[in-house]
Amino acid sequence: MRKRVYMMAGAALMAAMLVMGCGGKNEDNADNNTEAAENQSSETVTITDAKGEVEIPANPQRIVDISGTSDILSILGYKVAGTANSDAYDYTRFPTYLEEVLDGVEILGYSMQDTMDVEGILALDPDLIIISNVQEKMYDQLSEVAPTVMLEMAQMDWKDDVNNVAAVMDKEEEAEAWLADYAVKAQEAGDRIKTAYGDDATYLSFLASGGQIFIFDGAGLGSIFYEDMALAKPANMPEQENISLPVVTYEGLAEIDPDYIFVVGTDDDLEALEGNSLWQGMNAVKEGNYVTLLASPYFNQGYSCIGRDLFLDEVEGYMEQMNEN
Repeated sequence: MRKRVYMMAGAALMAAMLVMGCGGKNEDNADNNTEAAENQSSETVTITDAKGEVEIPANPQRIVDISGTSDILSILGYKVAGTANSDAYDYTRFPTYLEEVLDGVEILGYSMQDTMDVEGILALDPDLIIISNVQEKMYDQLSEVAPTVMLEMAQMDWKDDVNNVAAVMDKEEEAEAWLADYAVKAQEAGDRIKTAYGDDATYLSFLASGGQIFIFDGAGLGSIFYEDMALAKPANMPEQENISLPVVTYEGLAEIDPDYIFVVGTDDDLEALEGNSLWQGMNAVKEGNYVTLLASPYFNQGYSCIGRDLFLDEVEGYMEQMNEN
């Protein structure tokens, strides 16, 4: 019996020593992990932005982006804490195509504003702030809060913007891979539409706003149709020369006369358009080969990499909808 007691006591002592040993190792591991995290957060890299060289965290954890590139940052692997990628028609909410990506992110304004909610930025305790040249007058003030990167946005060519952001953040490989996947997806969607509706069918997208017609040509939805999907452009199109969308009269719109139309507008603008006799006389309209899309979100959707990708998921459904009429 005594021998058994000794054996049990010995086993208990060994177990206690093992627990103490494991506890010691766990404490060592925790210390090492804490030290590694601190080292990681303190590591910096020097990048070149529109203002010159700036030192930023190598692995930023709390990015505040008011440049309008939060969608681009997301495809490069970043999650922002604050953003100005709000809806163009309601700055208090996200456009629908970014609701999932930016869920839980604080809205600080709209990316085309030159000033933002500085107190809101401070409250987010950023370790990196990203602005565009639109907010340049805030640069000095924000630089005192956290390392601040200023981007020069191309605005006309969305792929240039993706590549420019990737170059600044040293994420060129991620950008290249995403753009390659998108190009394949767009080409395949375009090929399916041409097979279904003919290689020569022409497509037009425009914004109806305030009694004026703004044509999407080299930007927005137009560039998805003509550049990404390689669909045919109708005759008599005004050419887009800069960020401003070319404007035509109702008479000019009737002269374009495409086979299929994607028209964007508010409820009031769409109602006014559909009551216009020149619009009613267009062949595509008489044949039911048009679809109306609400300005929120479709006015801006073609300017966003994520928005463009999601539009490719929708466009064939819209074509089917037209041909059911």
